[in-house]
Amino acid sequence: MGTPPDGQEPALEEVFYPAERVPFVEWGAFSGGKSTVLATGVVTLVSFLTGLSHLSEATPTLDGPLTVVLAVPPAVVQFGGVLFAFVLGIVTVGLQRRKRIAWRVAVVLVPALAAIPLLTLQTTDVPLLAAIVLAVPLLVRNRDRFDQSVDLSPLQLASLLSIVGVVMYGTVGAYGLRDQFTGEPMSWADAFYFVMVTIATVGYGDFTPTTPEAKLFSLSIILFGTGAFTVAVGALVGPLIESRMANAFGIMTASELTLLDDHVVVLGYGDVTDSLLDELTDETDLVVVTDDADVAASLDEDLNVLTEDPTDETVLSDARVDAARGVVVGSDDDARDVLAVLAAKRVNPEVRVVAAATEEKHVEKFESVGADEIINPRTIGGQLLGRSVLDEAATESVVEDLDPVAGDDAPD
Repeated sequence: MGTPPDGQEPALEEVFYPAERVPFVEWGAFSGGKSTVLATGVVTLVSFLTGLSHLSEATPTLDGPLTVVLAVPPAVVQFGGVLFAFVLGIVTVGLQRRKRIAWRVAVVLVPALAAIPLLTLQTTDVPLLAAIVLAVPLLVRNRDRFDQSVDLSPLQLASLLSIVGVVMYGTVGAYGLRDQFTGEPMSWADAFYFVMVTIATVGYGDFTPTTPEAKLFSLSIILFGTGAFTVAVGALVGPLIESRMANAFGIMTASELTLLDDHVVVLGYGDVTDSLLDELTDETDLVVVTDDADVAASLDEDLNVLTEDPTDETVLSDARVDAARGVVVGSDDDARDVLAVLAAKRVNPEVRVVAAATEEKHVEKFESVGADEIINPRTIGGQLLGRSVLDEAATESVVEDLDPVAGDDAPD
């Protein structure tokens, strides 16, 4: 690092002789939580395609190095890719919502999936191995980002337990009545198979009840099973449908903001917010928090909008203020904005908060609650007007910086 000449201006020292190295590439942008979710999704897709390739073969050839230490039936490899893909698809959704259990499953399944290409050693399996090699380090590096527990409502929990209960009841009951069905006496695997095809109302006919007791038992499985699955689908899928409908009206849910990092949170919406959003939209990710549903619906659909109270600390936590680069408070209500600044500082005392004060007399109040920078648009506008009327050149450069279009149109 060079040494500046004596008497060098501080501003030039800051630019040409910085104390800290400036990274040429922000690697954090390519190796964060979003990249982890994307890499896991790629593994899921490639695993599915690899599985389809294996299913097209009569019997996969196992010539890989792992066959020396691991004896696996060809059928496991043949169906493994597709089965892994379905499970990892669910895991990827969980990772997108920062669920800790999804990370734990992914950190086990993704490395385990490498067994398939290492068993077959086929050219078509190389992309899967490469995707796994990329995804595993990202999962390990970003383990702390996936810290959300699974919060199920009482109805969702009851519906899942009812499904487990029906399957257990059917499996044990079918095995107990195994002599009252056609064909060979059922094994435990046959009993489980019978329950699943009965609940699905498929009924292949390979096991048919022959006594009144077995027929009533089969009927009870159909009634209890279809009822439990119907309730479970409503309880688990219903919130997802509500979330999509909310998006259609410009309303986001907290779970969709979980992977945001190094973004800017805008609390409230006022006269200065439009130009603020135009200035920052291309620079960083933005989250606008406003409790005005009409305003939320009118904003650009590419913006992240949370229709909640911007003074509520829980809402600010949902907006990821704890991981934000900065917070802007800019509604037209100074009293409400003071509460928003206070809430932001309580959620993340280290975050930089910039507030727009509508009235000059409220600046001290913003300072007292911890705002790092307070801007009064009216005062600044008045000062610029005063300077402009006395000396056009004094404000011309400022106008060009703030509004390039106006600067281009300025008279020579």
